[in-house]
Amino acid sequence: MRVSRRSAVDPFIVMDVMESARKAEAAGRHIIHMEVGQPSTGAPQAALDRLARDMAEGPLGYTVALGMPELRSRIAQHYGEWYDVDLNPDRVVVTAGASGAFLLAFTALFDTGDRVGLGAPCYPSYRQILRSFDINAVDIPTIYDAKFQPVPADVAQYDLKGLIVASPANPTGTMLGRSELKSLSDACNAHDTSLISDEIYHGLDYGTPAVTAVSVTDDVYVVNSFSKYFSMTGWRVGWMVVPEDHVRVVERIAQNQFICPSHAAQRLALYSMDCREELQSNVDVYAANRKAMIEGLPKAGFSVFAPPDGAFYVYADVSAYTDDSLSFAAEILDQAGVAVTPGLDFDGADGHKWIRFSYARAHEDILEGLRRLTEFMAQRTT
Repeated sequence: MRVSRRSAVDPFIVMDVMESARKAEAAGRHIIHMEVGQPSTGAPQAALDRLARDMAEGPLGYTVALGMPELRSRIAQHYGEWYDVDLNPDRVVVTAGASGAFLLAFTALFDTGDRVGLGAPCYPSYRQILRSFDINAVDIPTIYDAKFQPVPADVAQYDLKGLIVASPANPTGTMLGRSELKSLSDACNAHDTSLISDEIYHGLDYGTPAVTAVSVTDDVYVVNSFSKYFSMTGWRVGWMVVPEDHVRVVERIAQNQFICPSHAAQRLALYSMDCREELQSNVDVYAANRKAMIEGLPKAGFSVFAPPDGAFYVYADVSAYTDDSLSFAAEILDQAGVAVTPGLDFDGADGHKWIRFSYARAHEDILEGLRRLTEFMAQRTT
């Protein structure tokens, strides 16, 4: 049976690394996971307890397509608490994870053949989802001095119908400040370019709070998720904030593509938003991990990396050791028992020179991973 041209997307390499690590573990090896951006913690216990009571009371059926009104209101309240933004709950759309949000956003905003800019390196699924929609994903080269982020001049230079930015970014962990977000927004408005701001790592910042694009413009699609800060990866629930005149557009698409996000996941998300003490304790672990990585990676031989302002990643230059990050990552897994992600996942042009390390796991795992990496590099370079 034939397959469509649109289905010819590249694999998500980190998932292949996870599978290789799983096979190694099945064979009896102990693997330190520095490849996947997944918290080692689960959803807050108090939220799980409340959901269990709800589920015991009866079945959970469909919700409306835009999500539970109580959750949409609570998310709007969250913008007041975190960003001092007075957000109309009607602009909030609950989605089947951030991935579902991107499907809705790309469907609502772009037509076949449109050019949508991505600051490389970036989350690879942006590129692949766009390609599956016959939308042109345009990789924009970025530089260290600009925090590996797009700059306003890119909008006109690359003739874009859309621009996706992420702050904190994956894989670099860099963040955009208010003035930088405002300049990008102004450039998009001046050229009738749709701006999408990926904010799924908000809450995972260390010293300087992340800025939401909603605080600088209403002409933006903001994507967020309960996966990272709220530690709910497997529950697959996220949200978008969209302009008021786009709500009905997105609602019609959501009704047909998804019917609604998981009802149980929505309830758990609602309850998790009031579990800040437990969630902050997770962030404290990430902060300790980040400190260990910043100190430990140079000792292992990885001294050049993007400034990890937020999220739980370090994106390191390995060009001194290899021009093939895919085989280098395989070597690290095989010889050191540490799973890492090759930069080719994030940047097809220069990713062969970079490796992403995730520090989302328990602190003891991170310390052991750094010990193994140091030993591996010492043996490799002697």
